[in-house]
Amino acid sequence: MSGLFFDRSITAQATKPAEISHTPEPIAVIDAARVNIGKQADLVHLVTFDALTGRGGTVFTLNLDHLVKLEHDQAFRAAYDQATYVSADGAPVVAMARRQGANLVRVTGADLVRPLCGAAALARIPVHFFGTTPETLATTETVLRCEYPRLIVAGLESPPFGFSPFGIEARAAAERIASSGARICFVALGAPKQEVFAEFARRWAPGVTFVCIGAALDFIGGSQKRAPAPIREAGLEWLWRLIHDPRRLARRYALSAMYLMRYNTRELAGRLSRRRPLTTSDNATRQE
Repeated sequence: MSGLFFDRSITAQATKPAEISHTPEPIAVIDAARVNIGKQADLVHLVTFDALTGRGGTVFTLNLDHLVKLEHDQAFRAAYDQATYVSADGAPVVAMARRQGANLVRVTGADLVRPLCGAAALARIPVHFFGTTPETLATTETVLRCEYPRLIVAGLESPPFGFSPFGIEARAAAERIASSGARICFVALGAPKQEVFAEFARRWAPGVTFVCIGAALDFIGGSQKRAPAPIREAGLEWLWRLIHDPRRLARRYALSAMYLMRYNTRELAGRLSRRRPLTTSDNATRQE
């Protein structure tokens, strides 16, 4: 539990939410997205603080697939523009941010559930799980209650197939989450649906922080097997997933690879143009 303890007395010391800047300043900007969280412990602390002080918000974890989708999906871009906390998810995104001088490590949605549940259990913050299948939700709840006996699970909901992330159905879901008493909601719908829903839902559940976690509940519940730790630490989790689900992921990773090549090419071209020595004609133009 080291690094997860949160002093409940902070609620007595906290000023009103309006007096505190809710959204941290960016530490890196990558095309249409900004990153403003560098470490997992910082994110856990901030989300816990927000839950205890009655704030709401959204948590996104930026990866290459998101950067590809951000190029064409207006609703996804709008959700990212309004996101409260954005971390770097994936070795390439971490590398992009570090080249801008950002001091950060990889913070994934899959790695957030347990630390946040641990902090929520200690602070007695109710949590909600939204997404995946009913069977996976039930198994995940059992696993997490065993690991964190003080965890308060305010609700579990598996939305129907074809669930729209905005509109009447999404509003009703957000209102159910709010009425459950939850202060943290883990959203496992996959991108971009989960981020679009999170941004929409917080309007109807203003005291809830919506944390987008992708396949995290499937990993915890056992319906999917996550890559072993050494593979994740080597930055090769994408390869593990591709080998185990090539039909679904081949196109996604191909588009991500092409995006990375374009980004690196543009970045290199920019560096070379800044380093290009002045020619005689350049000097003459400047003198004019």
